[in-house]
Amino acid sequence: MDMDGIEHKMVVVNGINMHIAEKGEGPVILFLHGFPELWYAWKKQIIGLASSGYRAVAPDLRGYGDTDAPSSFTKYTTLHIVGDLIALIDSLGLDQVFVVGHDWGASIAWALCLYRPDRVKALVNMSIAFTPRNPSAKPTDRLRAAFGNEYYMIRFQEPGVMEADFVTVGAENVVKKLLTSTSPMIPTDIGLWGPPNTEITLPPWLSQEDVDYYATKFGEKGFTGGLNYYRSLDLNWELTAAWTGAKVQVPVKFIVGENDLSYNNAPTKAYIHGGGLKKDVPLLEEVVVMKGVGHFINLEKPDEINKHISDFFGKF
Repeated sequence: MDMDGIEHKMVVVNGINMHIAEKGEGPVILFLHGFPELWYAWKKQIIGLASSGYRAVAPDLRGYGDTDAPSSFTKYTTLHIVGDLIALIDSLGLDQVFVVGHDWGASIAWALCLYRPDRVKALVNMSIAFTPRNPSAKPTDRLRAAFGNEYYMIRFQEPGVMEADFVTVGAENVVKKLLTSTSPMIPTDIGLWGPPNTEITLPPWLSQEDVDYYATKFGEKGFTGGLNYYRSLDLNWELTAAWTGAKVQVPVKFIVGENDLSYNNAPTKAYIHGGGLKKDVPLLEEVVVMKGVGHFINLEKPDEINKHISDFFGKF
């Protein structure tokens, strides 16, 4: 597919075939997408940053789009995903890259910088703040206690259950609901969440063409790959005990929308603005709270995000 000069190719990384989209010449920026997204979520960043003198590279992460999707959730730990990215950086013939992450891509970017800071020049991370490992309780136990069984991360845990519900709703409506929802809850009675004939009005930043692209790819691949990231939460916790208390030693700019559900709770705001994030990420240079913006900030305000990225990476 040729879209505004964006090139596509397959590379072999860490034992899987990975699809990447890229454009431009210059220092490499690696863009890491979230759920339920693909490389496509970065298309305006790819075009914008390529025109600013960078080589923009956006993979479909493991389990997504045209990249291989191992069946077991045990193959989706942050160690696996970071391993894929280190192999991708190696395939580009580079020692270091700039990194931009959003949503799950932000979580992976934090992990990449925690495990292999030597491979990252600087990071612009969006929407999801660094989460230090809590040695006292597994993530799903804490989430279930705090939010209950209809919280989306808990609903995603049991293999096959959410997939069956998503088939009932249909890929197009699932994509629309997940990209536009103002609630983190998914009822156990899926009919209360999104009947197949529900009309969903798209916001200005999301076109039907965008929805169609995602729906086609998730219709072909299914949602299991993306859901497996959530199913690996407790396994990540078990495997990363050695990094308890470790700091992210990479220069960082963190950007979040003021209306983002993941930001709008007292503990998160206190952590971000009260010194906790700076303590865990000592090279944090700036926190930007974008007014009037929700979770999908790179889609909602692409030009502003592109400027934040180019301004920050221009320092290095």
